[in-house]
Amino acid sequence: MKYILTFLLAATFVHANPVVYEGEAGPGKGKHIVFLASDHEYRAEETCPAHARILAKHYGFKCTVVFGVDKEGFIEAGSSTVSGLAALEKADLFFIVARFLNLPDDEMAHVEAYLERGGPVVGLRTSSHAFQIPATSKYVKYDYRSKVAGYENGFGHQVLGNTWVGHYGTNHKQGTRIETIPEQQGNVILTGVGKTAFTHAGGYVGKAAPDFTVLANSQPLVSMDPTSEADPKKPPMPCTWTRSYAAKDGMKHRVFHSTQGASQDFLDDNYRRMILNGVLWAIGLEKEIKADLDISFVGPFNPSSFSFNGHVKKVKPSDLAGWDSPIMPKP
Repeated sequence: MKYILTFLLAATFVHANPVVYEGEAGPGKGKHIVFLASDHEYRAEETCPAHARILAKHYGFKCTVVFGVDKEGFIEAGSSTVSGLAALEKADLFFIVARFLNLPDDEMAHVEAYLERGGPVVGLRTSSHAFQIPATSKYVKYDYRSKVAGYENGFGHQVLGNTWVGHYGTNHKQGTRIETIPEQQGNVILTGVGKTAFTHAGGYVGKAAPDFTVLANSQPLVSMDPTSEADPKKPPMPCTWTRSYAAKDGMKHRVFHSTQGASQDFLDDNYRRMILNGVLWAIGLEKEIKADLDISFVGPFNPSSFSFNGHVKKVKPSDLAGWDSPIMPKP
């Protein structure tokens, strides 16, 4: 019995991984954003808490960040071992940066319930292929290759607008210039956003459907130098858009999606501002968007270069609690 109790206590500790940032004042006071941060390459475990701090500290939101962890409770990029998504039950926004996850059924149930009630969604980068779920699972329809009638191509296609299609520009060799659409300059999400931004991640193929409002295109460059020329073989491709998805209530519900979103991408002020504005729009606070909103990082943010197996090791979610803990701590 002693050993069983010890095991159960240890298991509880491993899975008690969300970090909560409590805002005190601002337009987001009383609203709750839940982040799911677990992708293999682009450092969701860094970008999500960084955004959560900005939204909580500067704008008053309560922000819960759920991480993928290993068996010892350390953050593991791309891990499907998560707990804490029960917070979605009363969440006002779901912010997802994930890749190829197969969540435990009890956690996936919270995602499904949230989508069925039509909660707004913000998804970045690999969230187009957030879930890779076996055919035997009752949640297989969310798989990025879903063949389920009425939910083809899964969460990415049905909610964000695109499932995984392919790269558009070579990662680590070609940076990307984000170019806002001239005709959308009056769109509230582009308030205070410059005409261009530089992101380190290569582009994705983005296929805009008629119901999308495309806000920006990605233009692959010939190198990682932000001042380099555009790749003449790759014309601009849609990369940032808004759309809506249908829930059980038959109504349409807000979605903001960017195919960029790697750790280093958020060092660009224009890109970071566009994502912040997209969050405020998605949650229904577009009237609060101003050109001079505070987008400064809260606490040290020194993003790692994105790569597979490139996450900082031996960091627990609790190491990122508070306003001043570095993202990420030195190993």
